[in-house]
Amino acid sequence: MASQDWFDKDFYQVLGVSKDASDADIKKAYRKLARKYHPDQNPGDAAAEARFKEISEAHSVLADAEERKEYDAIRAMGTGARFTAPGAGGAGGFEDVFGGMFGGQGGGGTRYTFQQGGDYDDLLGGLFGGGRFGTPSGGYRGFGGPTKGRDVTASTTLDFITATKGDQITLQTAEGKPITVRIPAGVADGQKIKLPGKGHPSPDGGEAGDLILTVNVRKHPVFERDGLNLRVTVPVTFAEATLGATIQVPTLGGEPVKLRVAPGTPSGRVLRVKGRGVETKKGTGDLLAVVQVAVPSHLSKDASEKLEEFAALLPDEDPREELLAKARSQR
Repeated sequence: MASQDWFDKDFYQVLGVSKDASDADIKKAYRKLARKYHPDQNPGDAAAEARFKEISEAHSVLADAEERKEYDAIRAMGTGARFTAPGAGGAGGFEDVFGGMFGGQGGGGTRYTFQQGGDYDDLLGGLFGGGRFGTPSGGYRGFGGPTKGRDVTASTTLDFITATKGDQITLQTAEGKPITVRIPAGVADGQKIKLPGKGHPSPDGGEAGDLILTVNVRKHPVFERDGLNLRVTVPVTFAEATLGATIQVPTLGGEPVKLRVAPGTPSGRVLRVKGRGVETKKGTGDLLAVVQVAVPSHLSKDASEKLEEFAALLPDEDPREELLAKARSQR
């Protein structure tokens, strides 16, 4: 929006707040009105849609500390002021603006002399946000190039496979506008994706802001991410771990693979399947199968007797002896 429009629009009145309203009050008022007049709540109601746009415009200015400061300064000049080129028809030019501010008549009446350190750009820089007149960091809009629109933040929740494999999804803005987003393969929980040009439009014809999308990923019931690797816990029986066996291990979105469990494999050992992890442009991870020895919850009488016979044949060793010794040494 051009600054000229700000003379004619009372954004505080639009949101129903006072000129000294806090940021929290402005945000609260905006949310209340936005819910009431949102197009989704008023389908086909052109008046409600226009009101929603008016509310959004007011909030976009007052919610930004720098823009609010600039808006207040411009409004303080009075609604009759206009920035017109010297020589244009009627009263105009910078003298009209400053005449109204400092008691002059404008239109060629009172003249102002600015001493060193007090030229036009210093004065306007102070009025409109600081910085030298004509520099990109501040000054009146239109000098130093157009202003980029403000960024918009949003979030979305993806299922585990979509985040791992990548996909194209459609989001909807607060105004009801659909946006297509390409989710790259391997996006992680909490990662941010920037969509250039999908934010707020520029107030003075510059490029639009960006949409910063935060991705939340639902947990998978079987797999979990470990960098580019996928980790899965695989139960094996006591006999399989002791004697060795070939077992099936699930893969994400594919057929199970067969893995060899060596005789005497302990619980917690990791078996690796190359290239079956997360595939991205930066590389491909592996599938890590973590062995977990499953202890039977009940045994038949015959099985219990056989197990007791087996235990009697084992060497008389305490597998916790080394652990206990290390603990004693740290007393």
